[in-house]
Order: sequence, then C-alpha cells, then structure tokens
Amino acid sequence: MWKNFLKSWQLYTFLLPALLFFVIFHYIPMYGVQIAFKDFFATMGINGSPWVGFEHFERFFNSYYFWRLLKNTLIISLYQLCLFPLPIIFALMLNELRNGAFKKWTQTLTYAPHFISVVVVVGMIIAFLDPTTGIINLLIEKLGGDSVQFLTSPSWFRHIYVWSGEWQGLGWGSIIYLAALAGVNPELLEAAKVDGATRFQRILHINIPAILPTIVILFILNIGSFMAIGFEKVLLLQNSLNSETSDIIQTFVYETGLLEGQYSFAAAVGLFDSVINIILLVTVNQIARKVSDNSLW
Repeated sequence: MWKNFLKSWQLYTFLLPALLFFVIFHYIPMYGVQIAFKDFFATMGINGSPWVGFEHFERFFNSYYFWRLLKNTLIISLYQLCLFPLPIIFALMLNELRNGAFKKWTQTLTYAPHFISVVVVVGMIIAFLDPTTGIINLLIEKLGGDSVQFLTSPSWFRHIYVWSGEWQGLGWGSIIYLAALAGVNPELLEAAKVDGATRFQRILHINIPAILPTIVILFILNIGSFMAIGFEKVLLLQNSLNSETSDIIQTFVYETGLLEGQYSFAAAVGLFDSVINIILLVTVNQIARKVSDNSLW
C-alpha cells in the first residue's frame, strides 16, 4: 500500500484539499457537539461548562412548540421528496430532444436559476406575489378573480417554498442524470428501434434501467439530508402571519442559538435533527442494498 502511494503520490495530492476541507469544517467542529449535553458558558469554555445530560433534549421534547416544528419540517421534507422524480423526468425529456440548438437553449434556461442567490430568489417571489403590484395577482384579477395574499397565508407557504426551490434546482439536478444517460449503449437503442420498440418503450426498458443505480444513490443521499431544509429561504419568507406552517427546526435553532444566545439548547435541537438524518440514511441504505445491488456502502 505504501509503495502504491509513493508511486502515485501526485494523484493523491489532489485529494488533499477535499480532505482538509472535510476535516477542518466537518470533523473538528464535531468536538463542540458536547455542549448539547452541557450548560455552556462562553467564559468557562466547553471543557469548563457543567454537564447536564439530556436536560436540553427533555426541555425541547416537552415544549409546546416541539410538535409544530417537527410537523412543519416533516411535511416540507416529504413534499420535496415527492418531487424527487422531476429532475429524472426532465433529463429523460431533454435526452430525447433531437434539435441540438433547442436542447442547448433549454438546458441553459433551466440551469441559470441555480446560480441566482437565495436572497434574489426571495426578492423575486415577493415581487411576483405582491397582492397589489405582483404579476401573479394582476393576472388573477385580469381573469376575474380576487387578489390572493400568498405571502401572509399559512396554507400557501409550503407550496411557494417547495415549488420555487424546484424551479431553481430542476435543471441543475438533471445534469447528473443526463451524464448517466450519455453512457447508455446506443446499439441497444438501435436494436430496440429495429425490433419495433416505441420511444416510450425504449425509455422504459433501456434508459431508466441504465440510470437506475444513479437514481438509487442520489435518492439515498437525498434521504440523508431529509430533515436539512435550507433555513435561509424559510427565514426570508417567514412572517408572523404564516409562522403556523413556516416554523421549522432549522429556523428555531437559528433563533434560539444566535439571536437568544441559548447555545446548548440550540445545539441539542440541531443534534436531534442530525440524528434523525443519520438514522434515515442508514435505514434507506440498508433497504436499497437488500432490494437492489446499489448502495453507498
């Protein structure tokens, strides 16, 4: 092993930046997770703060906002998970386009939103959905309807959050599926075409099975971040009128930890969220390994 390393040390050096990144920003900070089990005081430091065991976890589980936070987080996560097939369907549709110029134009148009910052996206949402000047409400009124208070209505928050995120990430999420489809043997497609298979049959029996390992791996990774909803957009879209459905675990951790200074309590809530993600990741990976031959480990 050491001889192989010395023989190809130049290649291993390419791994160094990525390894350093994960060690510095992911593994070393895990040392601070212990404050979830302590009554942390900045003046006393992590080691000097007294242990309190599971006190912060019990406080969170017994609080009146626990079930609302958990319910909202789960509903939004499940909503997003239900839309997981959309990038796959979009990639299959793009792969079937024969007009090269139109295909490139479509790809560029759908990839572009990924590079727009969350703040700009939220600004666009607020402008489009404004009850008086927003283009959506103006269109509704032109069609004879009444103006809708989208941003202050709890029932609309989840739809706005999830579908705006899907619009922003649809094209980018399809890239890896397009790359997998590029590896499909064209001879199989030609043979199926000669045998009389329709385009839909070729997609169903050749393209989808070819990218199935990629789909399984990405689904497992998606499950691994099931509870990790990006709190930035939620926080920017949130207000006192839609908080009934917009309060999630991530925004709660931000508010209690950074705004209120309850570092230990916020760490406990964040750790609870991470533990759920780990359990889901391991469980789904085991199921995928038993059902198919594809898994992360």
